[in-house]
Amino acid sequence: MRRLAFVFIFLHFVAALPLGAEEIRLEGNFVQGGLVFGTTLPDNAVFLDGRALRLSFDGVFVFGFGRDAGPDAILQVIKRDGTEALRKLTIAKRDYDIQRIDGLPPNMVTPPEEVLQRIREEVTRVSTARAFDMVGSFFKETFIWPAEGQISGVYGSQRILNGKPRRPHFGIDIAAPTGTPVVAPAGGEIRLVEPDLYFSGGTIILDHGHGVSSSFLHMSRIDVTEGERVVQGEVIGAVGATGRVTGAHLDWRMNWFERRVDPALLIEPRN
Repeated sequence: MRRLAFVFIFLHFVAALPLGAEEIRLEGNFVQGGLVFGTTLPDNAVFLDGRALRLSFDGVFVFGFGRDAGPDAILQVIKRDGTEALRKLTIAKRDYDIQRIDGLPPNMVTPPEEVLQRIREEVTRVSTARAFDMVGSFFKETFIWPAEGQISGVYGSQRILNGKPRRPHFGIDIAAPTGTPVVAPAGGEIRLVEPDLYFSGGTIILDHGHGVSSSFLHMSRIDVTEGERVVQGEVIGAVGATGRVTGAHLDWRMNWFERRVDPALLIEPRN
């Protein structure tokens, strides 16, 4: 069972709504960066803000909220006969750590012109991998930590360098020595393997199904290949200091398609 900040909502569609007394169950984190897991009748169609959600054969679906999502979203359920019901979901706002650093050399703030095309091409490959909508539902597993180590960075934090806001940090940084094993936090299929991306160095994207994916950045070793199926706890590589970093650590990120979600909301907190 997922332990952190759970919210259970039961949506009963009563006489005023054509779905009658049938039930949808939602479980998860109704906050910025949260994932929500749902179940309904397999014959129903479910939409979030007009976006169709994949349902598994047993009626399971999932959706996520980005870092700055809110304040609400609309869940729509349509039965096979065309009757429908709407539900407004409230998304709780979070406070993020913002750090301002001034007086840095320009080349530490903006990448040099000669690498911009490379960066754009790499962003496209990563985005394509995260856009894949795999049928499997490995995301239903209870996630585990992918590496041992100390937490050195958290989701949502942001730096403002020389007055220029940088992209927020979208993952959990786990500081550990180079070579520390990295394991799959849940099962899935390896969607992307890149040994040397400009910013993230050795990078793996693991597809957990229905648009949910984990990304592992700055790795020193990669032990898997694209298209390979892995199980929870299987070693997929090792912590490193590749890419644009100052020390060895694993940057673990999670997405629901293009939306960045917070891995910390899916796992037991560390002491």
